Amino acid sequence: MQNNLIDKKIVDQKLEACGIRDMEDATIRDIVKVVNMVEAESGEKFIRMEMGVPGLAPSKIGIDAEIEALRAGCAQFYPMLEGHKEFKEEGSKFVKNFVDINIKPEGIIPTVGSMQACFAAFMAVTECKKGKDTVLFIDPGFPVQKTQMQVIGKPFESFDVYNYRGEKLREKLEEYLSKGNIAAILYSNPNNPAWICLTDKELKIIGELATKYDVIVLEDLAYFAMDFRRDLSVPGKAPFQPSVGKYTDNYIVMISGSKLFSYAGQRLGIMCISDALYNRKYDNLHDRFGGMGTLGYTIVNRIIYTLSSGTTHSCQYAMAAILKAANEGRINILDGVREYAERAHAMKELFTKYGFEIVYDRDLEEPIADGFYFTIIYPGFTGGDLTKEILYYGISAIPLRDTGSKKQGLRACVSQTGLNRMPELEERLKRFAADHTK
Repeated sequence: MQNNLIDKKIVDQKLEACGIRDMEDATIRDIVKVVNMVEAESGEKFIRMEMGVPGLAPSKIGIDAEIEALRAGCAQFYPMLEGHKEFKEEGSKFVKNFVDINIKPEGIIPTVGSMQACFAAFMAVTECKKGKDTVLFIDPGFPVQKTQMQVIGKPFESFDVYNYRGEKLREKLEEYLSKGNIAAILYSNPNNPAWICLTDKELKIIGELATKYDVIVLEDLAYFAMDFRRDLSVPGKAPFQPSVGKYTDNYIVMISGSKLFSYAGQRLGIMCISDALYNRKYDNLHDRFGGMGTLGYTIVNRIIYTLSSGTTHSCQYAMAAILKAANEGRINILDGVREYAERAHAMKELFTKYGFEIVYDRDLEEPIADGFYFTIIYPGFTGGDLTKEILYYGISAIPLRDTGSKKQGLRACVSQTGLNRMPELEERLKRFAADHTK
């Protein structure tokens, strides 16, 4: 190796100091820590692709509304568990305007980020019925969601969807659902890490089977409307954000304020529980948690209550203002995040120019969208080996294995790499190619 940017000894020492012998076993936060340490000692600023940190300015409407709420004294009051009235009303309008599904305000619940929404949902849905305690992950996916399952001590199963797109998805899902132990199905759409987007046909299959087998679909829309191949930003007009909510009543949709509105630091998510599911009573929920035994009551008044006693008051005012502006067409929900697509397009061109290949490259017959993430591999490398190798060239990413993928490769996030750094990325990829092209 003659063209590496970072002294190999520095990288190896930091990996050893963090106890990392195999990069496949390293978590996202492990890699963040290593890169921080290498940057500090080497003085070189990495092209950081390992963590999905929103990299654009937050919504000014939200900031102004939050400041106003704080000045009006909201900080002195505990927030209501079920959420601020305007937040719930605007959230209900938002899912109608941009997803074209009807959810009453009572089913719109603020959470401490989508992470808490998912955690609370796991705790509830795995207790609804005796014998149905397992979550099925349609992978690849966000690794921490499986960690959440481990924390609550519940089993999960998973499969990589790459070879089961379209009608093939039905048979694969039936294989799992027919066993009778699956309580819920979880997926993200657009997908973290592959950026694949499930089609309406595939969502219809999921919805039909959710109804047939009485399982709950947990639909993670953290990257809401970011399939930039289509304009999903006009309120009340098609095309809409695709959702399983069109095809079953058994769904909980989770929307993140972090990515679409770049409001990550304030930790606010939106849990949207279908009307039918919110008021559905389960005897086992009553036996397990007490109270009314309905799913909505259990999530709000038992689980969220004991997890955080609600969601930060001022943040709810901020999100209510943002949602209201979006509903009224005063802001375009995608204007603030379209740059992610530009970055992804530029970065993918550079990586492929220097011999890398896109791993998840198509949605059925359509090329993958440009967005928050993409996936890469370099011929001859495993995902773990490549994760380590690119550190020597001042580039960081995470291996796909941790996401449930069965393919070798890396997840690359574009959020921390502005367009102004593309020349630096190209120079580092040139160095890599010079050392590895046969």
